[in-house]
Amino acid sequence: MPSSTNILIYLLRHDLRVSDNPILHHLATSKDHGFTHLLPVYVFPAHQIETSGFIRDGSKSPYPEARSQVGSFWRCGPHRAKFIVQSVWNLQESFQGLGSGLCLRAGRFDDVLNGLLKGLTEKQQTVGAVWMTLEDAVEEKRDEKAVSSICSENNIEFKLWQDEKYFVDDRDTELENAHDLPDIFTTYRKTQEPLRERPRPTLPKPSNNSLPPYPSDDVVPVQERPFEMPATYEELEAALLKPVKDVLDVAPEYPSNATSVHPLKGGELDALQRVDHLIKSCSMSNYKNTRNGLLGVDFSTKLSGYLALGCLTARQVHEEMVKYEDGQGPEYKEIDGFGNGENEGTKAVRFELLWRDYMRLCTRKFGHRLFRAEGFRDDRKPIQWKTAKQPEIAEILKRFLAGTTGMGFIDASQRELLHTGYTSNRARQNVASFLAKHLGIDWRYGAEWYECMLIDYDVSSNWSNWQYVAGVGNDPRGEARIFNPVKQAFDYDKQGEYVKA
Repeated sequence: MPSSTNILIYLLRHDLRVSDNPILHHLATSKDHGFTHLLPVYVFPAHQIETSGFIRDGSKSPYPEARSQVGSFWRCGPHRAKFIVQSVWNLQESFQGLGSGLCLRAGRFDDVLNGLLKGLTEKQQTVGAVWMTLEDAVEEKRDEKAVSSICSENNIEFKLWQDEKYFVDDRDTELENAHDLPDIFTTYRKTQEPLRERPRPTLPKPSNNSLPPYPSDDVVPVQERPFEMPATYEELEAALLKPVKDVLDVAPEYPSNATSVHPLKGGELDALQRVDHLIKSCSMSNYKNTRNGLLGVDFSTKLSGYLALGCLTARQVHEEMVKYEDGQGPEYKEIDGFGNGENEGTKAVRFELLWRDYMRLCTRKFGHRLFRAEGFRDDRKPIQWKTAKQPEIAEILKRFLAGTTGMGFIDASQRELLHTGYTSNRARQNVASFLAKHLGIDWRYGAEWYECMLIDYDVSSNWSNWQYVAGVGNDPRGEARIFNPVKQAFDYDKQGEYVKA
């Protein structure tokens, strides 16, 4: 490789796809970007994912364990860890299919970048820029700042790109800044209607060999010690699962003959196949009628895990629905409702996609208040939450996590979550209400437990929704909204099939 290289490092986080990717689209279509090589890098972030499984020589990790602040749970449990590995591995295969590659690393973003810059410099390679897509949460902003500082120290261009994975592009919301966001979702929704007309067109997948080439193997530095990056999928999965596989001291047994309602694999390929299946099976069209279900794979879209990691964009979902609604996609021509326009199901899906947008914008507006016991709002009397510092509360919390409270509907959801990494939206609302409003326990224990256990954990959706149900977020009814788990079980599980599953 000539010494006159100009390498672009692309640090990936929650943009694990090659289609509808603004950075890759720019590189594939621009004639004057000036880069000789592209080095895409995915970092397993040590503060959010436990990385000690990558240490093989008995050394101590340079980082503290990736545990939550209130409950000291693993921040990424086994279900999501596996889903992330699947998604990252699929992304690596996608890059390779385009004639490129993907460099995998473990650590903090600033440490990883420092190591790459040092190693490339030693091999007389020049890094011209570091690019990332912009995120909104506190930790992600901190990572961006750390990377920016390193780039400044090394006189390297740093650029944050707008990630266009959301339903309504930020440039089209007509919000001057985050503080203009209404505190009530309905108010915001009305400013964005009609929703079907809001998303921008998707960006095509880069064509083969259209990206700047991946640097040769002898140039890319190896993972810095004490971590060692596995070479196979099986080894990668084992390394991430090793430290977090046992999240409870005593876990309930997996019920015989039970199957998961979330058997889906991670990755862009599976995400796109899932959207196709939802339309062809009419699950998308029936969504409004089935979304409060509890059993089965297709009562809900199950797209949230893909959206959280950026394996899929909201506008890709929208665009496929439009093809079906407008009679444009020949692959859907045999499906009921083809060409008949938006239906109640597809309309409801768009509503939920906008709700995800709104939760993210709340994260941008409220920042660190996303994680406060008092929540977003400062105009309410603080709630005196119970905590695990009290032995009797610690025991109640332990039973809550394991699904042994004696409340059938709540316990069924908690056991499902523990075994599968998934539980329905209806169940999540009841669980959150039960912990915060029936037990009076600090809602953050629940939010952190969901962070640990959920396949589809998303910082904005998870924490904002927990605040909403706990009465400290942007629910206008606040503390007055209380779910009765007995009535809810009767309404949504009349025959007790879910509780008995």
